[in-house]
Amino acid sequence: MPSHAIDKILVVNSGSSSLKFMLFRMSPETMLAKGTIERIGRPSANLAYQRDGEARINLPISADNHGQALESACQILTDPARGVLRALTEVQAIGHRVVHGGERFSTPSVVDDQVKKAIMECAALAPLHNPPNLGGIVACEHVFPGVPNVAVFDTAFHQAMPLHAYLYAIPRKYYDQYHIRKYGFHGTSHKYVMQSAAEYLHRPVEQLKLITCHMGNGSSIAAIDGGKVLDTSMGMTPLPGLVMGTRCGDIDPAVVLFLARQGMTPDAIDDLLNKKCGLLGVGGIESGDMRDLVDAAAAGNPSATMALNMFGHRTAFYIGGYYALLGGADAVVLTGGIGENCFPARKKIVERLDAIGCILDDARNEEVRGRAGVITTDASRTPVIILPTNEELMIARETYTLLAKQEVNS
Repeated sequence: MPSHAIDKILVVNSGSSSLKFMLFRMSPETMLAKGTIERIGRPSANLAYQRDGEARINLPISADNHGQALESACQILTDPARGVLRALTEVQAIGHRVVHGGERFSTPSVVDDQVKKAIMECAALAPLHNPPNLGGIVACEHVFPGVPNVAVFDTAFHQAMPLHAYLYAIPRKYYDQYHIRKYGFHGTSHKYVMQSAAEYLHRPVEQLKLITCHMGNGSSIAAIDGGKVLDTSMGMTPLPGLVMGTRCGDIDPAVVLFLARQGMTPDAIDDLLNKKCGLLGVGGIESGDMRDLVDAAAAGNPSATMALNMFGHRTAFYIGGYYALLGGADAVVLTGGIGENCFPARKKIVERLDAIGCILDDARNEEVRGRAGVITTDASRTPVIILPTNEELMIARETYTLLAKQEVNS
C-alpha cells in the first residue's frame, strides 16, 4: 500500500433525476453509508439514507439540480448525529459510474478536461446516461476541490471482445464513420461477479470459463474466457439481448422499419422499445417487475406465465450459445435483483439447461436468496452459482487501484 494510502472513497452514480452515493473505507473494505436522492428538479425530492447496519431513513429535501443534491448528500454524511464523516476532507477520492466510454476507454480514468470531453462525445451513444453522469462529476469537482475523480465505464470491461464479435454485419464504413458496433454494458457487475466466482471456486480467473448473467430491470449476459469477455448480449445500446423489464431485447430490425412506415416517429419507436416492451409489454399486468409477474403467474394469469416462459427461453438461448462459443463453462453465474432473489424466474432458466449439464435442485433454488450458493445438483456437470453483485464496491476498488498505481509510479 502506498505511503499516503487512500482510505475513504465516495462512489457516485448520477442519473437524469437521481443521485446515488455510497461511502467506503478501503482498509478493511467497509461500506460506511449509502443513500439515494430521487426526483431531483421537482418539489418532492427525497433523500433515502442508511448507515451500515442501521435502518434506512427518508428525508424530504430541496434539490433543484444535481449540485444541490450532492450538497444534501454531503450534509447527511457529515451530520453530527447521523453522519459518518467529521469533515468532507476525509473523502480522498470519488469514483463515478459512467455508462458509455465508447472505444476510447478500456480501463478507468482519472477525470480531466479531455476525459470530460470524451464522455460528452459518447453522449450520442447514451443520451439518457452520459450527460447526467458528467453532471455528477462536475458537481463533485465543485464540492470537493482538489479531490481526484475517477470515471469507471460500464462498457470498459467488454472492450476485450474480438473484432468478429463486436462488429455488425453491415458495411464497414458505418463503423468507421459512426462507430456503430457492439459495446456491451453492466461491465462493472460482470467483472465483480467474475472475481467473486474465482474466489468461490478457489481458482484463478485466468483458468476459468464463465457465463455471467446480470439480471434486473435491465439484463445482460457475458461469455468470459480467462478474464476477458468473448461476447455479451447487449449491443451499441442496452436495448438488445434478453427480455427485460421494459426493453424488448432482440427483435427483427425490420420491425422498426415496419412501425416507421405505419407513421410512428423515431422518438415514438425509441420510447416503445425501451420503455413499453419486455415483461411490461407482454405480461398483461401493467408491470415489468419480475416479482409482480411471478405473483400473477401463480394466480393463473396466462399472459404473465407466457412472459416468464419468454424470459427463461431467451436467457437459456444465450447461455447455451455462449457455452458453445467458450467450448464449455466452469460455471453459470446469476446475479442482479432477479438472479439473486427470484427463484421462480431462475427455475424457468435452469430447467432449460439440461443439455449443458445444469440440473436444477429445487430445494437449493428456493433456499438460496441474496447470498452466494449453488442451485444445481452435485451431479451437475456445470454448476449454476448465485453470487450477489456490488457495482459500487467494484467502482471503489477500481478507483483505489488506479490512484494507488499512479502514486507508486509518481
